[in-house]
Amino acid sequence: MSRIGKQPIQMDAKASFSVDAKNEVTVKGPKGELTLQVHPDIKVAVEDGSIVVSRPTDQKTHRSLHGLYRSLIANMVTGVTDGYKKELEIIGVGFRASVANGVLELGLGYSHPIFFLPPDGISVDVDTKRGKNPIIIIEGIDNQMVGQVAAKIRGLRPPEPYKGKGVRYVGEYVRRKAGKSAAR
Repeated sequence: MSRIGKQPIQMDAKASFSVDAKNEVTVKGPKGELTLQVHPDIKVAVEDGSIVVSRPTDQKTHRSLHGLYRSLIANMVTGVTDGYKKELEIIGVGFRASVANGVLELGLGYSHPIFFLPPDGISVDVDTKRGKNPIIIIEGIDNQMVGQVAAKIRGLRPPEPYKGKGVRYVGEYVRRKAGKSAAR
């Protein structure tokens, strides 16, 4: 039995849960609503106020889907009740970030500014008061979408190993390299 898949998902009192005949799971909460189409072989039910995910056999595909859908549904419950948040830090001389009308404007050392429009359901904010470097805060209810947006913004200028300049996650360690040494 899958160690992750067999654990029941505890429902928060603020969230509601439903499964329709087509095996589509809907979770509603104070922050929004998320839906997920579950594989037809995987069964999702409510037992004793918690969500239980089960599989029909011990085939390899069923075992892999069992833990996957349990984790996805647990992330949905956490998202609609608490939400998800990622923070990115911009390090570099002259690097800047600002938000105007929901559009993130980045100055990352290129000859032009970069404008990033976040997808629906994702909010982006910039905190310049926390330290000397601006911090981009990405929030939303969909864990996958928050992570994808953070990865896209980080990919615009990943941290480089010589000076450490670029966009990185808050708390991310960038391994530094020694530069060229003068050969005389």
